[in-house]
Amino acid sequence: MKNRQQGFTLIEIAIVLVIIGLLLGGVLKGQELITSARVRNMISQQDGIKAAYFGFLDRYRALPGDYAVASTNIKGVAATANGNGDGQILGDEAIMVWDHLSHAGFINGSYVFTAGTVNDTTTPKNPYAGYLQLIYDDVYSDAGTASKRHNLKTGIQVPVNILAEVDRKVDDGNPQGGAFRFSVYAGGATAPTAATCIDTTTTPASWKVSGEENNCGAASIF
Repeated sequence: MKNRQQGFTLIEIAIVLVIIGLLLGGVLKGQELITSARVRNMISQQDGIKAAYFGFLDRYRALPGDYAVASTNIKGVAATANGNGDGQILGDEAIMVWDHLSHAGFINGSYVFTAGTVNDTTTPKNPYAGYLQLIYDDVYSDAGTASKRHNLKTGIQVPVNILAEVDRKVDDGNPQGGAFRFSVYAGGATAPTAATCIDTTTTPASWKVSGEENNCGAASIF
């Protein structure tokens, strides 16, 4: 007597497909929630530092990093960490920024200026371990010729899809225009490249989210 082989019924197959669909939906939803949290974190960090910058300017009538009498008026700031007071954050003053802001209580952490040194003791990081920079320069992307402005660099190692979403939420989505733009600032590591982070075949240019590049960076222009 032959044994009769039994397969799955249509109902059983349907139940399995529903379960698989629910699992996939849960995974995709979880990834979406993680991405949204990372975007909010990036925006919150940028907004917090910009608020600190303007708060410092309002209190001391000088720019952090450029403040010429910081050691006199801010407890904990050494005389070697005074700026030149010319109204522009240049050179080592971009490292002094974090010393001034942290000792004045405008940002969390304690950062101490060391000339020419960008590391964990002198400079805060983004959520992806790239060092931030607040400076007066033109190291940010522009469809034409960039002009020097005070700007806050996000630091490197940021996934391009995160920057694209941040740009859409806070600006115009154009990495070469507006107040949030692509930047090649390296922060002592491998610099991002425009070719892997920006799609210039569109008008206006857009972030190259299809490439899934994980070493991009941007600048918030003041």
